[in-house]
Amino acid sequence: MNANDIVWILIKTIGVVAVFLIHVMFVQLFERKAIAHMQSRMGPMRVGWHGVLQPIADSIKLFFKEDIIPTNSDKPIFFIAPIIGVIAAVSSLAVIPLWEGFSIANLNVGILYILALSSVGAYAVILGGWASNSKYSFLGGLRSSAQVISYEIAMGLSLVGVMMMSGSTNLSDIVSAQAEGRWFVVPQIMGFAIFFIAALAETNRVPFDLPEAETELVSGFATEYSGMRWALFFMAEYAGMFVMSALAVVCFFGGWSGPGFLPPVIWFLMKVYAFIFLYFWIRATLPRYRYDQLMGLGWKIFIPVALANIVLTGLIKILLK
Repeated sequence: MNANDIVWILIKTIGVVAVFLIHVMFVQLFERKAIAHMQSRMGPMRVGWHGVLQPIADSIKLFFKEDIIPTNSDKPIFFIAPIIGVIAAVSSLAVIPLWEGFSIANLNVGILYILALSSVGAYAVILGGWASNSKYSFLGGLRSSAQVISYEIAMGLSLVGVMMMSGSTNLSDIVSAQAEGRWFVVPQIMGFAIFFIAALAETNRVPFDLPEAETELVSGFATEYSGMRWALFFMAEYAGMFVMSALAVVCFFGGWSGPGFLPPVIWFLMKVYAFIFLYFWIRATLPRYRYDQLMGLGWKIFIPVALANIVLTGLIKILLK
């Protein structure tokens, strides 16, 4: 790798991260507005035209808000936990192809890379809950560890059928395999359903937001956090939503492919934001699951169905040879 390659990688990295930070800032306004209109409310309206500057006001408020640190907390771990979450989520962007030939790192094991980093992100929640020295936070962290273990297995298994059909774990190759025929969501409808529901649990979104169940745990693992440290946890959550939506688009909906009257990157982002809107729609619609329902769904239904989908995909590939 020569100097020009390194410079180009740095430019791509800085550009993607900068645009992504703007996305994280304004997607919260998108969520608040979408849910408000679904519930016959207006949402933010005071800062800027129709509240469009509300994310900037929120960012300034959080930046200057007092950073409260519990006296008996494990301070080094308390400090580093939210940083782990953000780094794991943002690092996943490196392998996502926005259009043909454009990704920060075109890894042959792109799917495995994202799944590995999503596992690392769970440590942020677990360590943040444990280091806070609070029963509410600790219980939220324990819930998260059990939830992530349950649903990461199902999520990984749901993508095996996609890997079998494309013959690769490289995300660009998976998109190219769909360009030659039909989107994988059609033959892999069971795998897609399991993946999407597992992604809701993986990102702690309704109806699987048990680690931060406000009605039971105050604010779960983030109870003792304030200011920018609190903001980092939720930056990681919104980053995870984007990454999981992008992975769903790449693996099941043809990635950047679409009619030629729009640039490929526009098609990709339109599909991703459609999934993000679906996250918001579900939040405005469904109640939270009970903890026993959450665990039962993961272990008793999703994992067996995902295994059955792998077997069925293998049989169909053998029969079609």
